[in-house]
Amino acid sequence: MAPAPVGFDLDMTLLDSRRAIMASFAAVAADTGVTIDPAGVDSRLGIKLEDELAFWFAPDEIPRAMRIYREHYLRLAGPLTTVLPGARESLAAVRAGGARAVVITAKYEVSARLSLDGAGLTADDVFAEVHGPGKAAVLAGLRAGAYVGDTPADMAAAVAAGVRAVGVATGSFTDRDLLAAGADLVLASLTEFPAVYAKSAWSARPR
Repeated sequence: MAPAPVGFDLDMTLLDSRRAIMASFAAVAADTGVTIDPAGVDSRLGIKLEDELAFWFAPDEIPRAMRIYREHYLRLAGPLTTVLPGARESLAAVRAGGARAVVITAKYEVSARLSLDGAGLTADDVFAEVHGPGKAAVLAGLRAGAYVGDTPADMAAAVAAGVRAVGVATGSFTDRDLLAAGADLVLASLTEFPAVYAKSAWSARPR
């Protein structure tokens, strides 16, 4: 039996998309005349787009704001997104161990796949537009061995799914934040992941 799949969050875990995200929200503010506080957006990176826009727009205004955001993001993602250190090697390490490396993200699927393609990263599958309990359900359905992410919500999803919660402190949250949310371990960056994965019992044990 093949080893259990490993799930990875996308934004600020595999990809540094902060500049593209923040520029897209700035463009939404400019197009709509609605003030959007960058610090507030940054403090919540990783949640669904509609949930973030709910902080700034009335419910009936959110669909239009989402369309505007996505138009700008598709334009800005390529030039403003970079691969985080260790991302390529981490995906390769999972595959080298005979397991699938899957991306599980709150991001819109078109944007997620565009971002991966633009960065030259390949996932064995992409599960998009899921956050919190939605990520937990995907992980449980995959019988994953671990989930790697940069937010407390990612760690909580892993805990809820009964899989290893691997935090990476490359987003807006600290080691302490991730550990408090249930992380089994926290890495400074994905450069540490291949060695940790190779030595971990959960990397070889099917679920």
